[in-house]
Amino acid sequence: MKNYPLSVQIWIVIAIITLSISILLAFILPSTLRSFFTREVYASIHAAQDLVFNQFDSNVYRDYIGPDFFGEEQVLENIRTVKHFIIYDDNRPIASFSISEDFLKKAQEQAIVQRNISQEYSGDINGKKVFYIISKCKVLNQDAFLVSYMGDSYREDLVQTLFKRLINLMGLVFLFSWIPAILLSRYLSKPLVNLEKKVEKLANNEWNEPIELNRRDEIGKLGYSIEHLRKQLIRQDEAEQSFLQHVSHELKTPVMVIQSFTQAIKDGIYPKGTLDDSIDVIDNEAKRLEKKIKNLLYLTKLDYLSNHEIDKVNFSLDSLIKEIIERFYWHRTNINWNLDLIPISIEGDLEQWKIAIENLLDNQIRYANSQILISLKKTDNKTLLRIWNDGPHIEENLLNTMFNKFNKGYKGEFGLGLAIAYKIINAHSSNIFAINEKEGVSFYIEISS
Repeated sequence: MKNYPLSVQIWIVIAIITLSISILLAFILPSTLRSFFTREVYASIHAAQDLVFNQFDSNVYRDYIGPDFFGEEQVLENIRTVKHFIIYDDNRPIASFSISEDFLKKAQEQAIVQRNISQEYSGDINGKKVFYIISKCKVLNQDAFLVSYMGDSYREDLVQTLFKRLINLMGLVFLFSWIPAILLSRYLSKPLVNLEKKVEKLANNEWNEPIELNRRDEIGKLGYSIEHLRKQLIRQDEAEQSFLQHVSHELKTPVMVIQSFTQAIKDGIYPKGTLDDSIDVIDNEAKRLEKKIKNLLYLTKLDYLSNHEIDKVNFSLDSLIKEIIERFYWHRTNINWNLDLIPISIEGDLEQWKIAIENLLDNQIRYANSQILISLKKTDNKTLLRIWNDGPHIEENLLNTMFNKFNKGYKGEFGLGLAIAYKIINAHSSNIFAINEKEGVSFYIEISS
């Protein structure tokens, strides 16, 4: 059924539910109705006996039935379709109509052993089921039993009549339920079909048409999520285009410098005054170009590795930080490094963590005025690494987006270092964020233990 359209599936489900209820009722109703009408039959018999007893006055057993009663044959035989006959204590029956011998014998045996004043029974007369009640009474000052009975045909007629009407009613309900089922299926499937078409447009990079559903149910929430996705894709595409333009410019600039300096040297011209100084410029631009290409390749590598298991080893994080600082110290000798590191070991890819911390410290050196503080400690079952510098604040709107590889960093730069660091830290189930302090900026890394 899952291969059918949603509207058809909804219609089929409603039809099956309605049909199942109808079939279930077809099995349950007859027995329920029979049980109900059985009680009604006995109630009718009790009412008929009460009508007989109420014609006479007596305090012995139930009532006193006088001799005049036997002359009222019509009353005996036709009180609410209930028939009556009397059995004396010596087993002599009196009735104004013929009675089946088997039924009479069975009633006599039951009357003899009956202890209650009145008791309900069921039996057969000539193969037809009957319900009867035997009640103790007095007739002509003699102990006797009044036997009142009713045929089962009355109950069966009621059951069959009501059952047929219910079946007809359920048939009409089943028939006319198709109309609301079809309307409901179309009502539910139509917005989903529209969403399908709009998602198909998103897949084809057609992002300009907004997705609007005036609903607050799950379908409306789905539409809202897709609309949020559309806006994210637009922002992502704009950032990616801007990033690619900038990267192409960044790559083009050192290439142009290298080409122009090389051509000038070939022509016997030294742009920086001397041959060595001019070659140093070419060398620096080549290193700058190499770094950018290396970052782009490594970012692509991280995207690939994100679908693979990380090769984890246990290593000392504080020792790794000290090792990297020793190499970075000579980049800017005017910076004062303050370290507050406790010995902590973590599990992860050592090479990736090394690159992440290098990129973060490279960022700190670039923006710090004169101080960098690094602290490492345990807190709330997590390892917390804080890197602070006394440089300028980061724009508030960039604090949450500066780690995105397609977003422009603060001071308008497109460095990939923070994006690489974020990807590595996130791949290790850890978290990184930046906060503007009262003075300077802090980067926090929460490492899961």
